[in-house]
Amino acid sequence: MVFLIFDAEEHNMKYKHAAFAAGLITATALSFTSAMAEEKPSGHPGTPETEMRYKGAPVPIKPEEAETVVSPKAPALTTAEFTRAKQIYFERCAGCHGVLRKGATGKPLTPDITLKKGTDYLKVFINYGSPAGMPNWGTSGDLTAEDVDLMARFLQHEPPTPPEFGMKEMKDTWKVLVAPDKRPKKKLNNINLANLFSVTLRDSGEVALIDGDTKKIVNIVKTGYAVHISRTSASGRYLYVIGRDAKINLIDLWMEKPDNVAEIKIGLEARSVDTSKYKGYEDKYAIAGAYWPPQFTIMKGDTLEPIKIVATRGFTVDTQEYHPEPRVASIVASHFKPEFVVNVKETGKILMVNYKDLDNLEVTEIGAARFLHDGGWDSTKRYFLVAANQSNKIAVVDAKEGELEKLVDVGKIPHPGRGANFIDPKFGPVWATGHLGDDTIALIGTDKEKHKANAWKVVRTLKGQGGGSLFIKTHPKSKNLWVDTALNPNAEISQSVAVFDIANLDKPYQVVKIAEMAGLGEGPKRVVQPEYNNKGDEVWFSVWNGKTQESAIVVVDDKTRKLKTVIKDKRLITPTGKFNVYNTQHDVY
Repeated sequence: MVFLIFDAEEHNMKYKHAAFAAGLITATALSFTSAMAEEKPSGHPGTPETEMRYKGAPVPIKPEEAETVVSPKAPALTTAEFTRAKQIYFERCAGCHGVLRKGATGKPLTPDITLKKGTDYLKVFINYGSPAGMPNWGTSGDLTAEDVDLMARFLQHEPPTPPEFGMKEMKDTWKVLVAPDKRPKKKLNNINLANLFSVTLRDSGEVALIDGDTKKIVNIVKTGYAVHISRTSASGRYLYVIGRDAKINLIDLWMEKPDNVAEIKIGLEARSVDTSKYKGYEDKYAIAGAYWPPQFTIMKGDTLEPIKIVATRGFTVDTQEYHPEPRVASIVASHFKPEFVVNVKETGKILMVNYKDLDNLEVTEIGAARFLHDGGWDSTKRYFLVAANQSNKIAVVDAKEGELEKLVDVGKIPHPGRGANFIDPKFGPVWATGHLGDDTIALIGTDKEKHKANAWKVVRTLKGQGGGSLFIKTHPKSKNLWVDTALNPNAEISQSVAVFDIANLDKPYQVVKIAEMAGLGEGPKRVVQPEYNNKGDEVWFSVWNGKTQESAIVVVDDKTRKLKTVIKDKRLITPTGKFNVYNTQHDVY
């Protein structure tokens, strides 16, 4: 049991608010689940640090981009205070509560709610957090007492709305650096592109292109901030990367030194990009989804020229409430039809966008569950499995028939990345996901034909090192299943990975201490995202350190699970996601 004692006068709060906060935190502490018992305190009693860190993502919208709206009944703020409050909100709060404060993974914070609560009440929650997952911004030291007071007043005003981002704004940012007719007619380098890796350098706004054969950096390419994903075109020639700031870079891998040939911003914040893969449409189109404004954009594949913008604002699948800010999460390209599979987070809808005729666009809407995030194809590439993470479900979509196949209950906050496909010795073909909120790995049967009784069920649950898993990975030629725990608060767990023997899944996992292999100095040294080479005999890991600290890429022999190579370079600043060109091109995972 946790008790909270503080000086109500010092914090300028009435006793009833203090008592309420103390009772709230005490009650929350009692609700700890045994699955998360090994986690260290997050500074927010009752909320595991993995969950807090996952939810609190900054939004790359600048204060001046959002117009100030003064509400007459709300407490007064100066112009300078509004600017400061908007900055804090976009950096600290919008990732959970939404840019428009309508609620996402966090509760709504619109004036109809906040004005009734009042300044003192809001200060308690900002200062001490809540059992729903909001960090204790004040007592943690992240916000000063003055900032807490400022935010309590700011939240009672109408939310400042960032500008829309339409065709004119996109074209103003669009640049073709090398025209298609000026590009190479054949590959000019001797790089084995099938084994090239695109590595996100999160805090430097770059990607490192690393030769998987020589382990040498081919080029450091300037991109948007905090690249979220890299995608390879169907032909394998082009690499598309998108930053959190909604900037897309198109990289031509045929150049003597692969580099940017086009770029565009498709909004103010984004996460997803992909390229057309259906036969006859290879490399023809690219698509990107934005967090703000809530929309997706279809572009020409070789220049990024924007062609079609489609809004995703609409009604939620469960309560049928209108949501003004349903963000586009992951996007994948279908292999069965000329379609993109677009996953809309807040409304819980999966959109099958047919790009055969953009003037008469056909969009099939499939109701799934909130809040859709990331996922991948099953081994046949017919079924797409995507995490509805706050609903603790995996939605399964049949891309051939264009319909929802099943909603599968899994563990707490599934986070599969692309997931992992393999043959379970007892249950047949499965697709696996790890979880942010607990230590389990869920194996879902995917074979409707030969293993019908196991299809779209959790057939086996493995116990991993702990919560905080971001990625899980295997390869068709591998007998191993690798699971990271990068966001676990325990350093021993976040700096290592668990590896399971697929042929003997009843056996305990082996712990491989990846960060120790890297031989780095001080720092968090979080180990993130196992990624195979194209042959399936090596696994690459990012050892993600602080921006001013040394990071590394560790390469492990998949068969022996022993160290092969450590890639170090002062240019490898905060490496996170890694994408092998061949595996990404062919959806191998």
